[in-house]
Amino acid sequence: MGHSSLEKIIALQRNPENIRNLCILAHVDHGKTTLADCLVASNGIISSRLAGKLRYLDSREDEQLRGITMKSSAISLHFTQGEKEYLVNLIDSPGHVDFSSEVSTAVRLCDGAIVVVDAVEGVCPQTQVVLRQAWLENIRPVLVINKIDRLIIELKLTSQEAYAHLQKILEQVNAVTGTLFTSKVLEERAEKDSEEKESDLSGDQVYDWSAGLEEADDSNLYFSPDQGNVVFASAIDGWGFSIQQFAQIYSQRMGIRAEVLLKTLWGDFYLNAKAKKIMKGAQAKGKKPLFVQLVLDNIWSLYDAVVTRRDKEKVEKVVTSLGVKVMARDTRHSDPKVLLSAICSQWLPVSQAVLSMVCEKLPSPLDMAAERVEKLMSVGARRFDSLPEETQELKKAFLQCSSQENAPVIIFVSKMFAVDTKALPQYRQRPLTQEEIAQRRELARQRHADRMAADQSAADLAKYDSTTQDGQTASLTVKEPKPEEDEQQKETFIAFARVYSGVVKRGQRVFVLGPKYDPAQGLSMLPEGCTATDSVPEVPHLSCCTMGNLYLLMGRELEELEEVPCGNVLGIGGLEEYVLKSATLSTSPACPPFTPLNFEATPIVRVAIEPKHPSEMPKLVRGMRLLNQADPCAEVLIQETGEHVLVTAGEVHLQRCLDDLRDRFAKIEISASKPIIPFRETVIRPPKVDMVNEEMGKQQKVAIIHQVKEESSQARTSDTLQVDPSGLVTLTTPNRLATVSIRAIPLPEEVTRLLDGSLELIRTLEQVNMSLREGRSLDISTRTLEAIEGLKAKLEGLLQGRKWRNAVDRIWAFGPRRYGPNLLLNNVDSYQRPSVWQCLFKGNKPSKPAPQAALRDFDNSIISGFQLATLSGPMCEEPLMGVCFSVERWDIQASTPLQQQDSVEEDSISHESSEDSRAEGGSEMDEQGEGPAAGPNQAKRRPEAGPADCYGPVSGQLIAATKEACRQAFQAQPQRLMAAMYTCDIMATAEVLGRVYGVLGKREGRVLHEEMKEGTDMFIIKAVLPVAESFGFADEIRKRTSGLASPQLVFSHWEVISSDPYWVPTTEEEYLHFGEKADSANQALKIHERRPPP
Repeated sequence: MGHSSLEKIIALQRNPENIRNLCILAHVDHGKTTLADCLVASNGIISSRLAGKLRYLDSREDEQLRGITMKSSAISLHFTQGEKEYLVNLIDSPGHVDFSSEVSTAVRLCDGAIVVVDAVEGVCPQTQVVLRQAWLENIRPVLVINKIDRLIIELKLTSQEAYAHLQKILEQVNAVTGTLFTSKVLEERAEKDSEEKESDLSGDQVYDWSAGLEEADDSNLYFSPDQGNVVFASAIDGWGFSIQQFAQIYSQRMGIRAEVLLKTLWGDFYLNAKAKKIMKGAQAKGKKPLFVQLVLDNIWSLYDAVVTRRDKEKVEKVVTSLGVKVMARDTRHSDPKVLLSAICSQWLPVSQAVLSMVCEKLPSPLDMAAERVEKLMSVGARRFDSLPEETQELKKAFLQCSSQENAPVIIFVSKMFAVDTKALPQYRQRPLTQEEIAQRRELARQRHADRMAADQSAADLAKYDSTTQDGQTASLTVKEPKPEEDEQQKETFIAFARVYSGVVKRGQRVFVLGPKYDPAQGLSMLPEGCTATDSVPEVPHLSCCTMGNLYLLMGRELEELEEVPCGNVLGIGGLEEYVLKSATLSTSPACPPFTPLNFEATPIVRVAIEPKHPSEMPKLVRGMRLLNQADPCAEVLIQETGEHVLVTAGEVHLQRCLDDLRDRFAKIEISASKPIIPFRETVIRPPKVDMVNEEMGKQQKVAIIHQVKEESSQARTSDTLQVDPSGLVTLTTPNRLATVSIRAIPLPEEVTRLLDGSLELIRTLEQVNMSLREGRSLDISTRTLEAIEGLKAKLEGLLQGRKWRNAVDRIWAFGPRRYGPNLLLNNVDSYQRPSVWQCLFKGNKPSKPAPQAALRDFDNSIISGFQLATLSGPMCEEPLMGVCFSVERWDIQASTPLQQQDSVEEDSISHESSEDSRAEGGSEMDEQGEGPAAGPNQAKRRPEAGPADCYGPVSGQLIAATKEACRQAFQAQPQRLMAAMYTCDIMATAEVLGRVYGVLGKREGRVLHEEMKEGTDMFIIKAVLPVAESFGFADEIRKRTSGLASPQLVFSHWEVISSDPYWVPTTEEEYLHFGEKADSANQALKIHERRPPP
């Protein structure tokens, strides 16, 4: 299928019922790209002989060198089954953990997925991750168990053993799916229970012990060959089959109905030759299961004849009985795999098995679930039914997948990718017509005749000729800069997108909806019936753009299109100025932005980048901007020091980004620093043992703590700062108007872990509280409310004891950035402020807490100071983690010096009212006319003075004072660094196990557990490894084990480094053990010194 099929694909795009959008998901090296090659070869785009060797969809040079996929790329295939013709939009995705963000971009655009599992390795960590990603996006998976040839050639299993092994793999995959399904059912059950409680509060309640799993229908959920959603394959040898194919073959030969064979080919059934019946209980009676007898034995005997024994006579018999034609050169070939591939690709072509399963089992764009649509349209805490009516109407457009003229256009762009401008169809060299060839021939003849005439005209004009040549070279040198200008535009960005509704046309005007766009606000600000072609008033997070060229994505090539109907995947040009990484485009302003993509990998590895020649800095800045747009996971930052920092997901990802920057985007020589390792800073409870593991006696322990406290307090006590021995820090602002007292307390480890895992929920809670403070009503989904309630309950359960009494209700703020794993507690006796949990009892207590719980004027200044303090700690300017700052005193005097233009009379009134309000334990908001002492004069004047106060010198000084008090309180406690940790999954054979442990031990790694994979000689080792020690780890493991072990590193958690970076020996034993400086054994000090200065 060459270029002529473009018209066919355009015709198929108009029938959404026969479109299948799917991606290939798997662990690294499980055979995704090889399988994709086989499917591409079925369309004649590449030779079937090159399938698996060419890796057609790996178009980057480094992908071919490393042998792994690094980006998701799409191709459209045409497949005919019976009388029906299908268009399969296939997206190949990476399996390496560093590029899991590319998987997220692919999954969002699809309705189904092919999950590929290696028959030897089984379910690996990344297999579980991709299954979860598919589940979160509500897309239906089918399973391909690949590399079955390895069971025959490498493991040398018998067909019976291989059957048992395949059953175990199916159980493993179904166990992962079952876990996801169970958690979903239990969540729905909890929601249902909460609704029933609200509706039925009276009468006797009978508790139902069933969790709802019995009623839930999971019949279509699991992978089972008899359901037709499993294919057994060896993509490298070109064969694959489903049970249906063999059921058809044997129903004709044996005279048994295909339906019966379909149910019995997989399972504990055997063929009773005497009775000529299929019977149950093969295992109990020691009989061969039907699947082994009729399917696997045939494949095993074929491999035995062709690969193992190379028996020519038997091969000829097999070829004759199968009715396939094999070319003479294939039979004579020295590599038996060539002959095997030639036989299998005709007998059981893998493309036929996989594509027929895809077309039968995976949904079309018309079958999109209503639940998925609502999930896509409900951003953050918003309930779908709380969205405007016009927005809810768009759900019908999604479900109908209509391509009519009046249907609203809705497109989601999942990523932007860069292509060489020369690769675009409009710049591609096209074959010349006969007329053009004749015209060019005539021009060439004419030029040749002119040249000959000029040469023969005058030999004495040689001097003139040389000057003209100089003139030509001069003109060439003048034109030379032009290619450099073109070089700037060498990379063109194309949006990787899918049309969910309507027809997209080239040159069409659409709205670009930012992630924070609110359709209710947009509809209220825009005139009714407004379209993107009209002159649109300014609306927050809404802009208009014109569609550039539309492209059909064909792997390494692009084909130009005039229009694309709904349900199709496409490329869109001309959006680089409007879309950074992902966006929602629509002709209707009522369309909400889609929910953000679920990224599994966290960008953690950062390097500082600078050009080799400082004059090329503008090129570097432009190159990093392009890289940021082209990579869904990479982040580009400019630090306060002016350094340009690149943050990536791992070592392989970092290398790819640096290569792209050097060769594609900046095109300059760059130098990258050593990776900057992120740390966190925390405080701990005073240690019970010293550095030589001797328990500190009470007197000695207290003495050391007092010594440290006294030293710190002597060093830091001034007229505005006081540190008492208990660690309470009191700080007064320079203008003497405000005083704060703050204490730092370490949070329990479980609380820190809970807060770190609930960042998105805390961010949502903060958004809800902000809207409540601004007086805006926000309809929150019951699921979000339940999650917030659950978070509060968990915190109450974990924060137990006298020290934490009522602590959860007294939470003032989370930090840094208002949603981090640190707490600010309000322990000021005279200050009752609204709770951060007010959204939970908004319905129950509508106005009760309002009069007594009000915000003081400078409440936000305290929060801002806390946010700044937690964002960069005093040890090495890294964010804090697991620290609770308790504000125990906050005094603020009357702000008379600020309002010098005010009269003396007003000063006395405000002074009296502030004293009254403080005496009553109220807040400064009472002064604004709510308190009993507020006079008429004050009611008039204070609203004018209030805003000036909140943004004046007092506010700034209070922010600085709070920040400094938090830092000093932090330093008054035992300080520690926290290191970022990777979980490391390693698959290794028994003979290299010792070497793997050696490398892990050398790099401060800790083995958590190891287990042997059943049926193989492979061990699975799970370990944790500091990110600081991970660079070059994968290469070292591969070198030491001769490539027999390969690690997968995924960021896991933060771990406290037990040693104090500022520790010095104090006892005689410590001096003897560590020496005077004690710098050899202090891991925290080593890390601290290795960090670049902030």
